[in-house]
Amino acid sequence: MPETPEASAVRFAPLPSPFRLRKGGWLQQAQVAYECWGELNADRSNAILLFTGLSPSAHARSSAENPEPGWWEKMIGPGLALDTDRWFVMCVNSLGSCFGSTGPASINPATGRPYRLSFPELSVEDIARAGYEAARSLGIEKLDTVMGPSLGGMVAVAFAAVAPGGARRLVSISGSPGALPFAISLRSLQREAIVSDPAWQSGNYLDPLHGPQSGMRIARKLGTITYRSAEEWRLRFGRNSLTPTGRRAVAQAMKRSPEGFGPRFDVESYLEAQAERFVRVFDPNCYLYLSRALDGFDLRDHGEPVEVMKRAGLESALVIGVESDLLFTIREQAEIAAMLEQAGVPTRFARLPCIEGHDAFLVDLPRFDAAIRSFLNS
Repeated sequence: MPETPEASAVRFAPLPSPFRLRKGGWLQQAQVAYECWGELNADRSNAILLFTGLSPSAHARSSAENPEPGWWEKMIGPGLALDTDRWFVMCVNSLGSCFGSTGPASINPATGRPYRLSFPELSVEDIARAGYEAARSLGIEKLDTVMGPSLGGMVAVAFAAVAPGGARRLVSISGSPGALPFAISLRSLQREAIVSDPAWQSGNYLDPLHGPQSGMRIARKLGTITYRSAEEWRLRFGRNSLTPTGRRAVAQAMKRSPEGFGPRFDVESYLEAQAERFVRVFDPNCYLYLSRALDGFDLRDHGEPVEVMKRAGLESALVIGVESDLLFTIREQAEIAAMLEQAGVPTRFARLPCIEGHDAFLVDLPRFDAAIRSFLNS
């Protein structure tokens, strides 16, 4: 896995060296990859720090340097919810990821070889601190807003705990104050699929294309199933069957015989396509570390949650949840909103009736646009 992405829009913020991690260990000469849109004003008061889900890069929006559409293309830009005529938007690739930020796939400067499993245990709080340090490298001491979806929503909550006074406002989208058993059990199975693949080689594979692709495929498919709701799957795919030609194509991609237990339905083809794209770009060890970090987060580790939010110094907050989300439930979003309210932080709780489940923030953009636009303009 390359240390840095090829896209010229990516910039790199050096982290303090050593950068000490919450659960022990430290990193020397570490960095965070990020991309920016809009202009930072003179007093650096218009910055929005955007954290990502588990797998995206910092490329949330296209730019002149990289015209490829980003993962939140229709939410960031002139006149959009994150209006770049007004805001300076900075999206960071998570510490521990494989798209330019230091992670298990990076070169350890002490050995000249990839960290692999010698990388220290990673926490959500480390990701939050690293993102804040990236903003501070641009002279931004106090953000207008810290925000993120999925893992990014959890990181935004952690940011309030580890960087009190670091942001005026918080937007948590489908996040969590602490991982629940359903999500932990799912990620446990995903990790088991990866480490049980003989090609994982105890983390010492050459690169993702020569690593545990079978295990990563299963992990990605398990995740993809939970990113949407059962109703969305029904409406999208029904019981549509693959043609014989389609069955053979999917079976070949899956390296399985089309006889007997091969794929028969359109939904199987979709899952395989998602897995095929993912295994070509994402490093398995990075997946393991980020997955474990999600499981390990619990806001209560920082004290009583309401008191933590009081210390955060927030002026207002927005919590967005999706009623059909299986992975980060609407109950978790209500819990975040309640602790903020009890801490005296004026909070909006947007309970969205999207059918797309956890991935709704990538799909049902009009609802998310309206909620975020209204909050940022308030």
